[in-house]
Amino acid sequence: MKRSNYKAIVMMTMLFVMQSCVKDFLDKTPDEDLTSEQVFTNPGFTREFLANIYSYLPNEAMMVDNTGVINAFNGAADEMEITHEPFFSNLMNAGNWSSNTYTSSGWSPYYQAIRNCNIFLENIHLLKPNEFFPEATINQWVGEVYFLRAFYYFLLVRIYGPVPVFDRTVGLNEDFKLFKRVPIDQCVQFIVADCNRAAEILPPRITQQNELGRPSKVSALALKGRTLLYMASPFWNGNPDYASFTDRDGVRLFPDFSSERWQEAASAAKECIDIAEAAGHRLHRSASNNPIANYQETFYVNFNDEVFFTRNDPSYIHLDTYSEPWGIPGAFFPHQGVTQDQVDAYHMANGEVPILGYNPDKTPIINPASGYSENGNTAKETPFYVAGTRDMYVGREPRFYASINFTGAKYKMVTDGLKFWFGGPNGRQPGQSAFTRTGYLMKKLTHPDYDMATRSGTARTWIFFRLGEQYLNYAEALNEVSGPVADVYKYVNLIRERSGIPGLPAGLTKEQMRARIRHERRIELAFETHRYFDCIRWKIAEQVNEGPIYGLDISTPGYTMDSDDFYRRTLVESRVFEKKHNLWPIPFIETEKNINLVQNPGWD
Repeated sequence: MKRSNYKAIVMMTMLFVMQSCVKDFLDKTPDEDLTSEQVFTNPGFTREFLANIYSYLPNEAMMVDNTGVINAFNGAADEMEITHEPFFSNLMNAGNWSSNTYTSSGWSPYYQAIRNCNIFLENIHLLKPNEFFPEATINQWVGEVYFLRAFYYFLLVRIYGPVPVFDRTVGLNEDFKLFKRVPIDQCVQFIVADCNRAAEILPPRITQQNELGRPSKVSALALKGRTLLYMASPFWNGNPDYASFTDRDGVRLFPDFSSERWQEAASAAKECIDIAEAAGHRLHRSASNNPIANYQETFYVNFNDEVFFTRNDPSYIHLDTYSEPWGIPGAFFPHQGVTQDQVDAYHMANGEVPILGYNPDKTPIINPASGYSENGNTAKETPFYVAGTRDMYVGREPRFYASINFTGAKYKMVTDGLKFWFGGPNGRQPGQSAFTRTGYLMKKLTHPDYDMATRSGTARTWIFFRLGEQYLNYAEALNEVSGPVADVYKYVNLIRERSGIPGLPAGLTKEQMRARIRHERRIELAFETHRYFDCIRWKIAEQVNEGPIYGLDISTPGYTMDSDDFYRRTLVESRVFEKKHNLWPIPFIETEKNINLVQNPGWD
């Protein structure tokens, strides 16, 4: 979308205000060169300056496109495999990136956004209220900017760890080399303080149609809760691997462990939940309360009751495009493959995990209580798969059928079942470079009404914060504080019940509950840019993101629906994930400009 089209798009669809690209008013404006005073004494210019700050929000729906600040995290986690090279997640998975070669850094864009936030906060007093822009509106803008500044800092911290913090604009004559990285706990304190400021100003919930897409008080509390959950987690909280990581003056950038951080995270999540529910937020349910539709609709019914804050991008179609299988009219880029490990993670309908682990040859160790089998094909047909579908896809939990396209699945006009084997109508074809490398495609996040042939469908949003995440955040933090008390069970079971599976068994230990919550996050939050960072904050990324990734055998011709060898777990790639990859390198050009900006360990 061209930035110069911003005003026209706002007039065409006020539903998607504030987050399209616009010109930066400090560089070029409708009057070419405006001073800060000219901008902030004009309500229209001030509003558009605010819109510009929104334009830096990352487009996390872009898991494939290798431009700007993209979402390489899903493809670099063990949940997804992006097919075609040279997308950035592929470079990450090969270990083929460095401080001066990668192209999806958020460093410069997020600091540009933060600078604009500071300019706004320093100059908004110049704007005088009038009948069209009353004081309440201007105050709300201030709350939005505090939220956005906190969010941009969070996005920096989750990638780079400790970063320089600016609560004011830096003058052109100041010595930039004086600015250093701030210890991670102080970065978090700054984010939390901004969230608190925003929460004091913003309304509990945005309800006006032409305001949807702006942050609310609940949005600010959700960001605060997530930030404190990260700070309490093993990677950030007393991590011995970074105990000696200091700036050039010897100041430690990672703190000692404190158990109180888990209590802070639990309290913040519970505050968010209570205020959200009081404002009318709830887990989304379909009109029929069908468990599959309950979950699937959460991600395409825009601004439903579960959603707190989104990026609104009505023109972006590739979230659907890259998940459409061959055989769907107009399909041409089925890139967003799902790993076999992610497929294996989904529960059975009885709530049991199907697979307890793997033998050295990657054959599964099956949970006998689950009813799972891989030994044949079902004779039963259901609304979501055909007769002849492999038993490994039968009797799975509703979120599986809402999230994964697999061989035998019914999808749109394909009523006789998808067929992902080599030469199959939906699988790899000779000479093709675009195909699912795993034998699966992501169904979650797609829209059932999207028409690939005409590239048309309803406008889309990307959800940054929703109530379901906060339930799991609270359960995780509270379990670390108190063990599996009643509230821990309550909020995990609310997630499971919405999706039609039984609650957790009674009598779990703290360690067992921790494992259950982590597994629940893997399923409930799949493909929402959580798994990559969850594995890092839990300090398991070096185990799950290093080594072999599996799918099905999509390269051998001659298979049919009942070919046993097609369903054999097959190596897709061997990934590289070293200790240094837990934190991204600060771009080389930035460390060259500022000698006090120490590089992350391992990237020198």
